[in-house]
Amino acid sequence: MTDPSEYVPPKIWTCNKSSGGIFASINRPIAGPTHEKALPVGRHPLQLYSMGTPNGVKVTVMLEELLALGHQGAEYDAWLIRIGEGDQFGSGFVAVNPNSKIPALVDRSGPKPIRVFESGSILVYLAEKFGAFLPIEPAGRAECLSWLFWQMGSAPYLGGGFGHFYAYAPIKIEYAIDRFAMEVKRQLDVLDRCLAGRRYIAGETYTIADMAIFPWYGGLVKGWAYGAAEFLSVQDYKHVQRWADLLLERPAVQRGRMVNRTFGEPSSQLRERHDAHDFETNTADKLVSAG
Repeated sequence: MTDPSEYVPPKIWTCNKSSGGIFASINRPIAGPTHEKALPVGRHPLQLYSMGTPNGVKVTVMLEELLALGHQGAEYDAWLIRIGEGDQFGSGFVAVNPNSKIPALVDRSGPKPIRVFESGSILVYLAEKFGAFLPIEPAGRAECLSWLFWQMGSAPYLGGGFGHFYAYAPIKIEYAIDRFAMEVKRQLDVLDRCLAGRRYIAGETYTIADMAIFPWYGGLVKGWAYGAAEFLSVQDYKHVQRWADLLLERPAVQRGRMVNRTFGEPSSQLRERHDAHDFETNTADKLVSAG
């Protein structure tokens, strides 16, 4: 592979799959489906097509929190989309999310199915549909949405930037790692300063802002992401650590982290969720049959 210091951009860029690292097989410069495949439909009002990555966990935590509040209309089927195998490029999935990214939701509770894609959009949709986890009064709503959109704008630097170059890139580029490590630590400092004066991200009340930020930055400070906890000195962000521990005490967060999960201990995985009882019967045999 060419030494990065010798690289000169070509006049016209063309796709070179050999440079894509472990994601070369699913990264491409065009949109649209690669194959015909209809999406399955279960019996519940909400149909989720996802995987247990940070963006997927946002939505499964939200759905489990809604059910914990007693919103039976939030019952859902969670179908596993194996992004490493290209399920997101099936025709059915692309019809729900033309951007071919998880998670994607279809609300079938009304006379006509409603598609919702992008994790932040799904959180807002569900919060407004059920009247929960999004403040009604203007100041609280604005604070919550500001932090939600902060996460949506910041996570690409964490995942697509730092995570890619530190953990996944086929070569280690000092400039890229330094650039994104600096930004990730700045973002952690933003959160730490925020949480120094409040219990949750948007104030004293738990909201969709917490659900959006926790899988990314909570996971980072708890050592779940990219093997980078020591590299980034995450123990220094004591307020973020306190907040992450607070959320991890919530049963709905614990359940949401399991759904569509395909890695870690078998007991931590529920590859597909079609009923609340699935958590009670989560066995290794079931995981093999579901996978």
